[in-house]
Amino acid sequence: MQLDLTGLNAVVTGASKGIGYTTALTFAREGARVTLVARNADTLAEAAARIAEETGTTPDTIGADLATSAGVEQLAMQSGPLDILVNNAGAIPPGDLQAIDEKTWRMGWDLKVFGYINLTRALAPRIAERNGVIINVIGAGAESLSPDYICGAVGNAALVAFTRAYAKQFRAMGGRIVGLNPGPVATERMQLFLKARAADEFGDEGRAAELTASLPYARPASPQEIANAVAFLASPRSAYTNGTVLSIHGGG
Repeated sequence: MQLDLTGLNAVVTGASKGIGYTTALTFAREGARVTLVARNADTLAEAAARIAEETGTTPDTIGADLATSAGVEQLAMQSGPLDILVNNAGAIPPGDLQAIDEKTWRMGWDLKVFGYINLTRALAPRIAERNGVIINVIGAGAESLSPDYICGAVGNAALVAFTRAYAKQFRAMGGRIVGLNPGPVATERMQLFLKARAADEFGDEGRAAELTASLPYARPASPQEIANAVAFLASPRSAYTNGTVLSIHGGG
Protein backbone atom coordinates (compact mmCIF):
# COMPACT_ATOMS: atom_id res chain seq x y z
CA MET A 1 0.00 0.00 0.00
CA GLN A 2 1.28 3.43 -0.94
CA LEU A 3 0.77 5.86 1.94
CA ASP A 4 0.98 8.98 -0.24
CA LEU A 5 3.28 10.79 2.18
CA THR A 6 5.69 11.99 -0.52
CA GLY A 7 6.34 15.70 -0.24
CA LEU A 8 4.40 16.18 2.99
CA ASN A 9 6.06 18.14 5.80
CA ALA A 10 6.28 16.25 9.10
CA VAL A 11 7.58 17.38 12.50
CA VAL A 12 8.38 14.62 15.00
CA THR A 13 9.21 15.49 18.61
CA GLY A 14 11.30 13.25 20.83
CA ALA A 15 12.88 12.18 17.56
CA SER A 16 16.44 11.40 18.56
CA LYS A 17 15.70 7.79 19.59
CA GLY A 18 13.05 5.17 20.23
CA ILE A 19 9.57 5.55 18.78
CA GLY A 20 10.23 9.11 17.65
CA TYR A 21 13.38 8.25 15.72
CA THR A 22 11.81 5.21 14.07
CA THR A 23 8.73 7.23 13.14
CA ALA A 24 10.88 9.95 11.57
CA LEU A 25 12.85 7.33 9.65
CA THR A 26 9.63 5.73 8.43
CA PHE A 27 8.30 9.07 7.21
CA ALA A 28 11.57 9.73 5.39
CA ARG A 29 11.44 6.31 3.73
CA GLU A 30 7.93 7.17 2.54
CA GLY A 31 9.14 10.40 0.95
CA ALA A 32 8.04 12.95 3.54
CA ARG A 33 10.16 15.97 4.43
CA VAL A 34 10.98 15.44 8.08
CA THR A 35 12.04 17.76 10.89
CA LEU A 36 13.46 16.10 13.99
CA VAL A 37 12.96 17.80 17.35
CA ALA A 38 14.69 16.95 20.63
CA ARG A 39 16.48 18.63 23.51
CA ASN A 40 19.89 17.02 23.10
CA ALA A 41 21.74 18.51 20.13
CA ASP A 42 24.30 15.70 19.91
CA THR A 43 21.81 12.82 19.79
CA LEU A 44 19.66 14.87 17.42
CA ALA A 45 22.55 15.30 14.99
CA GLU A 46 23.39 11.59 15.20
CA ALA A 47 19.77 10.65 14.45
CA ALA A 48 19.65 12.98 11.45
CA ALA A 49 22.90 11.52 10.12
CA ARG A 50 21.57 7.94 10.40
CA ILE A 51 18.39 8.86 8.56
CA ALA A 52 20.37 10.64 5.84
CA GLU A 53 22.64 7.62 5.42
CA GLU A 54 19.70 5.23 5.00
CA THR A 55 17.35 7.37 2.92
CA GLY A 56 19.67 9.76 1.08
CA THR A 57 17.69 12.72 2.42
CA THR A 58 18.95 14.83 5.31
CA PRO A 59 16.16 15.84 7.69
CA ASP A 60 16.01 19.24 9.32
CA THR A 61 16.64 19.43 13.05
CA ILE A 62 15.43 21.78 15.76
CA GLY A 63 16.88 21.61 19.25
CA ALA A 64 14.16 22.77 21.63
CA ASP A 65 13.00 22.08 25.17
CA LEU A 66 9.26 21.61 24.74
CA ALA A 67 8.72 21.66 28.49
CA THR A 68 9.08 25.44 28.25
CA SER A 69 7.02 28.12 26.53
CA ALA A 70 10.22 29.41 24.93
CA GLY A 71 10.94 26.00 23.42
CA VAL A 72 7.44 25.73 21.96
CA GLU A 73 7.70 29.25 20.53
CA GLN A 74 11.11 28.43 19.07
CA LEU A 75 9.75 25.36 17.30
CA ALA A 76 6.75 27.30 16.01
CA MET A 77 9.02 30.01 14.60
CA GLN A 78 11.55 27.65 13.00
CA SER A 79 9.09 25.24 11.39
CA GLY A 80 7.34 26.23 8.17
CA PRO A 81 4.24 24.89 6.42
CA LEU A 82 3.21 21.70 8.16
CA ASP A 83 1.12 18.65 7.26
CA ILE A 84 1.94 16.28 10.12
CA LEU A 85 2.85 16.83 13.77
CA VAL A 86 3.80 13.84 15.90
CA ASN A 87 3.80 14.72 19.59
CA ASN A 88 6.10 12.14 21.13
CA ALA A 89 8.43 13.92 23.58
CA GLY A 90 8.22 12.98 27.22
CA ALA A 91 9.30 10.42 29.79
CA ILE A 92 7.22 10.40 32.96
CA PRO A 93 8.88 8.50 35.84
CA PRO A 94 7.29 5.49 37.53
CA GLY A 95 6.27 5.48 41.17
CA ASP A 96 3.23 5.60 43.42
CA LEU A 97 1.67 8.75 44.85
CA GLN A 98 4.02 8.95 47.82
CA ALA A 99 7.10 8.39 45.67
CA ILE A 100 6.36 11.15 43.16
CA ASP A 101 6.67 14.56 44.80
CA GLU A 102 5.14 17.73 43.38
CA LYS A 103 8.31 18.89 41.64
CA THR A 104 8.80 15.55 39.86
CA TRP A 105 5.12 15.42 38.90
CA ARG A 106 5.20 18.93 37.42
CA MET A 107 8.43 18.24 35.51
CA GLY A 108 6.93 15.13 33.93
CA TRP A 109 3.75 16.90 32.92
CA ASP A 110 5.50 20.05 31.70
CA LEU A 111 7.13 18.09 28.89
CA LYS A 112 4.52 15.52 28.00
CA VAL A 113 1.09 16.82 28.98
CA PHE A 114 1.57 20.57 28.65
CA GLY A 115 4.15 20.08 25.92
CA TYR A 116 1.61 18.26 23.74
CA ILE A 117 -1.16 20.75 24.50
CA ASN A 118 0.96 23.87 24.00
CA LEU A 119 2.52 22.63 20.78
CA THR A 120 -0.89 21.68 19.43
CA ARG A 121 -2.19 25.15 20.24
CA ALA A 122 0.78 26.77 18.51
CA LEU A 123 0.79 24.67 15.33
CA ALA A 124 -2.82 23.57 14.81
CA PRO A 125 -3.88 26.53 12.64
CA ARG A 126 -1.13 26.00 10.07
CA ILE A 127 -1.72 22.23 10.07
CA ALA A 128 -5.44 22.74 9.50
CA GLU A 129 -4.72 25.06 6.58
CA ARG A 130 -3.20 22.07 4.78
CA ASN A 131 -5.84 19.58 5.99
CA GLY A 132 -3.12 17.97 8.05
CA VAL A 133 -3.01 15.75 11.11
CA ILE A 134 -1.70 15.70 14.67
CA ILE A 135 -0.70 12.34 16.12
CA ASN A 136 -0.35 12.17 19.91
CA VAL A 137 1.78 9.22 21.03
CA ILE A 138 0.39 8.76 24.52
CA GLY A 139 0.68 5.37 26.24
CA ALA A 140 -1.31 2.39 27.48
CA GLY A 141 -0.85 3.62 31.04
CA ALA A 142 -3.98 5.66 30.32
CA GLU A 143 -5.89 2.36 30.28
CA SER A 144 -4.10 0.20 32.84
CA LEU A 145 -4.12 3.01 35.45
CA SER A 146 -1.42 1.41 37.58
CA PRO A 147 -0.93 3.01 40.99
CA ASP A 148 2.81 2.38 40.54
CA TYR A 149 2.80 4.65 37.47
CA ILE A 150 0.32 7.17 38.78
CA CYS A 151 1.90 10.30 37.33
CA GLY A 152 2.08 8.76 33.86
CA ALA A 153 -1.33 7.08 34.09
CA VAL A 154 -3.11 10.31 35.01
CA GLY A 155 -1.11 12.34 32.48
CA ASN A 156 -1.80 9.87 29.69
CA ALA A 157 -5.50 9.78 30.57
CA ALA A 158 -5.54 13.58 30.34
CA LEU A 159 -3.99 13.43 26.86
CA VAL A 160 -6.55 10.87 25.73
CA ALA A 161 -9.29 13.25 26.87
CA PHE A 162 -7.53 16.19 25.21
CA THR A 163 -7.28 14.33 21.90
CA ARG A 164 -10.95 13.43 21.91
CA ALA A 165 -12.13 16.82 23.19
CA TYR A 166 -10.25 18.78 20.53
CA ALA A 167 -11.22 16.56 17.61
CA LYS A 168 -14.50 18.24 16.65
CA GLN A 169 -13.08 21.74 16.76
CA PHE A 170 -10.00 20.72 14.80
CA ARG A 171 -12.15 18.92 12.25
CA ALA A 172 -14.12 22.14 11.72
CA MET A 173 -10.81 23.91 11.08
CA GLY A 174 -9.87 21.30 8.47
CA GLY A 175 -7.53 19.01 10.40
CA ARG A 176 -7.48 15.64 12.17
CA ILE A 177 -6.12 14.67 15.58
CA VAL A 178 -5.49 11.05 16.59
CA GLY A 179 -3.97 9.37 19.62
CA LEU A 180 -1.90 6.21 19.95
CA ASN A 181 -1.51 4.19 23.15
CA PRO A 182 1.51 1.88 22.87
CA GLY A 183 2.08 -0.76 25.49
CA PRO A 184 5.65 -1.84 26.34
CA VAL A 185 8.01 -1.04 23.47
CA ALA A 186 11.57 -2.35 23.03
CA THR A 187 13.30 1.01 23.23
CA GLU A 188 16.68 1.76 24.76
CA ARG A 189 14.89 3.26 27.77
CA MET A 190 12.90 0.06 28.32
CA GLN A 191 16.03 -2.09 28.03
CA LEU A 192 17.77 -0.03 30.71
CA PHE A 193 14.71 -0.35 32.94
CA LEU A 194 14.56 -4.13 32.47
CA LYS A 195 18.26 -4.56 33.20
CA ALA A 196 17.95 -2.55 36.39
CA ARG A 197 14.90 -4.54 37.47
CA ALA A 198 16.62 -7.86 36.66
CA ALA A 199 19.65 -6.83 38.68
CA ASP A 200 17.36 -5.95 41.58
CA GLU A 201 15.17 -9.07 41.41
CA PHE A 202 17.63 -11.72 40.20
CA GLY A 203 21.00 -10.18 40.97
CA ASP A 204 21.84 -10.45 37.26
CA GLU A 205 20.98 -7.83 34.64
CA GLY A 206 21.63 -10.47 31.97
CA ARG A 207 18.29 -12.07 32.87
CA ALA A 208 16.34 -9.01 31.71
CA ALA A 209 14.68 -10.97 28.89
CA GLU A 210 12.92 -13.16 31.46
CA LEU A 211 10.88 -10.15 32.55
CA THR A 212 9.13 -9.95 29.19
CA ALA A 213 7.82 -13.53 29.31
CA SER A 214 4.49 -12.42 30.77
CA LEU A 215 3.85 -9.85 28.04
CA PRO A 216 1.47 -10.62 25.16
CA TYR A 217 3.36 -12.80 22.67
CA ALA A 218 6.14 -12.91 25.31
CA ARG A 219 7.73 -9.74 23.98
CA PRO A 220 7.32 -5.98 23.82
CA ALA A 221 6.34 -4.25 20.60
CA SER A 222 9.14 -3.08 18.35
CA PRO A 223 9.50 0.66 17.68
CA GLN A 224 8.88 -0.12 14.00
CA GLU A 225 5.49 -1.67 14.77
CA ILE A 226 4.44 1.56 16.48
CA ALA A 227 5.95 3.75 13.75
CA ASN A 228 4.05 1.82 11.08
CA ALA A 229 0.78 2.65 12.83
CA VAL A 230 1.73 6.31 13.18
CA ALA A 231 2.60 6.53 9.48
CA PHE A 232 -0.71 5.00 8.43
CA LEU A 233 -2.78 7.19 10.75
CA ALA A 234 -0.92 10.26 9.49
CA SER A 235 -1.45 9.36 5.85
CA PRO A 236 -4.28 10.25 3.47
CA ARG A 237 -5.16 6.53 3.59
CA SER A 238 -6.59 7.21 7.05
CA ALA A 239 -8.29 10.51 6.18
CA TYR A 240 -11.57 9.65 7.96
CA THR A 241 -9.88 8.85 11.28
CA ASN A 242 -10.31 11.67 13.78
CA GLY A 243 -10.71 11.79 17.56
CA THR A 244 -9.72 8.13 17.81
CA VAL A 245 -7.16 6.74 20.26
CA LEU A 246 -5.69 3.46 19.01
CA SER A 247 -4.25 0.98 21.51
CA ILE A 248 -1.31 -1.18 20.46
CA HIS A 249 -0.48 -3.44 23.38
CA GLY A 250 -0.89 -6.97 22.07
CA GLY A 251 -4.38 -7.24 23.51
CA GLY A 252 -3.54 -6.89 27.12
